[in-house]
Amino acid sequence: MRLAAVLLMAVAATPPSAAAQTAAAATAASSGWTVPRTPDGQPDLQGVWDYRTATPLERPAEFTGKEFLTDREIADYERRAAARDDGRPPDDPRSDPSVHPPWWLDYGRSVVGTRRSSLVVEPADGRIPPLTADAQKRAADRRAASRERGPADSPEDRTLWERCITRGLPEGMLPAGYNNNVQFLQTPGYVVIVSEMIHDARIVPIDGRPHAPPAVRSWLGLTERFTRIDRDTIEYRFTVDDPGTWARPWTVTFPLVKSEGAIYEYACHEANYGLQNILKNARATESGAPGK
Repeated sequence: MRLAAVLLMAVAATPPSAAAQTAAAATAASSGWTVPRTPDGQPDLQGVWDYRTATPLERPAEFTGKEFLTDREIADYERRAAARDDGRPPDDPRSDPSVHPPWWLDYGRSVVGTRRSSLVVEPADGRIPPLTADAQKRAADRRAASRERGPADSPEDRTLWERCITRGLPEGMLPAGYNNNVQFLQTPGYVVIVSEMIHDARIVPIDGRPHAPPAVRSWLGLTERFTRIDRDTIEYRFTVDDPGTWARPWTVTFPLVKSEGAIYEYACHEANYGLQNILKNARATESGAPGK
């Protein structure tokens, strides 16, 4: 896979288009800034990048038909974000400090620098498309099957996140309540993407080798593009294209901002005693014995 000012990594990707490369080069040239390069000539993305933001994933009803916000709308939205004493974004309907107290949460208080009203940019309405009929049936079947089981009959009944496997994609690269950092490491032929949340580390070869065969399934499959647009900003964009699940593809974009901080270990229950205790207490509940 060839790289220019744009770094493209995907499960089923094509090289960056000439238009994308030209746009990135024009952005850099207009600012008098040159994209830094690694010793082997690749665009240098290394470092820690922060993606906290108050901008919601989907466009709120109050901004229907409005892709970009005015200064007044931005000021009002950020004021409402700062006014919430539970630490959540303005449009988040949840308010339960017993789950995550305010001092635990680290949502952004500012909207993205692009002034967009949502992180979803395609479809044009800023909303995630509806599920297909088949996907709705699968979800209904899962709900029906879960009614025949306890919530912790086996480890597989718990979520992948709770089992310390992965937060998955795209969720693992979306702004959330905390750990909104990603780190890039580069060596000749590889880029490593380390997400602070649940310590996901993706090792991506960029030497043009073919993708893994269909029989090799991945937890983290979608098309992503990372574009270094200035000294302190990477534009991140991903597209979800799964015709068996979504009525049409959808795309999200937001900036990653250079951070001088460090990524700290997400210990995930230290040997995952948490999962062991979940199962133990489920057995104790079923037997009527007090949990230990």
